[in-house]
Amino acid sequence: MTMRPTMMVTGGAKRIGAAIARAFGAAGWHVVIHYGQSTAQAEALAGQLPSAEIVSCDLGDGRAAIALVESLAARLQDWRVLINCAGVFDLDTAEALDTSTFAKAMQVNACTPALLAQTYLHHAQAGGGRRVIHVTDQKLLNPNPDFFSYTMSKHALAATIPMLSMARTHAEDRIYGIAPGAILASHDQTEAETEVSHRMNLLGRKTSPQDIAETALFLAQGWLASGETVFVDSGQHLLAQERDVLFLARQ
Repeated sequence: MTMRPTMMVTGGAKRIGAAIARAFGAAGWHVVIHYGQSTAQAEALAGQLPSAEIVSCDLGDGRAAIALVESLAARLQDWRVLINCAGVFDLDTAEALDTSTFAKAMQVNACTPALLAQTYLHHAQAGGGRRVIHVTDQKLLNPNPDFFSYTMSKHALAATIPMLSMARTHAEDRIYGIAPGAILASHDQTEAETEVSHRMNLLGRKTSPQDIAETALFLAQGWLASGETVFVDSGQHLLAQERDVLFLARQ
């Protein structure tokens, strides 16, 4: 029997991470679902996939994240893709940075994904090259003053994409970014607000988790040049929005 290629997605038990896990599972991959506290969701999702396992790690703990990747790399024979999808999205603003919100955002959204990527590239074995995919945000090109620390953390994560690409030691490896727009209800949004806010883009359409998952599958093939970021947001990043769409929908 042909051995399945392996991928791991952080935050894979819920939301966009779960959609990515399902897409790779359906495409014939062995899926490693990372989760923080969502044990039941992770177990249920793994049970729905042809080949999957679950692993838990607090992404606020960089050392634990490194140890997790080292242990997986020691036993996975064809670990082709690492997707850093997990993140925290807490509110502070350009008028009032909250230092605890900032510290958590920078650790979970930027520092730990960078450590995961570095450890993966140092230790993982894969046929045909390895892929690191960071999930960033369309706010990189369309910033607003809301979610100040979160946005800074995503800029920091995005900065690692070209740097890791330049530092890679194997030409067949690829480092990518996916920059989503508004996909699922966030923060304290109601479904009605989501219907409005998620169409505030050039196409006037809702971007789906499946759109992100299909982009990740495309990038997993490694056809795109290393260091690139793909915006999957129905053109939201091409608009100037003075506030987060969460608040624009309430005006």
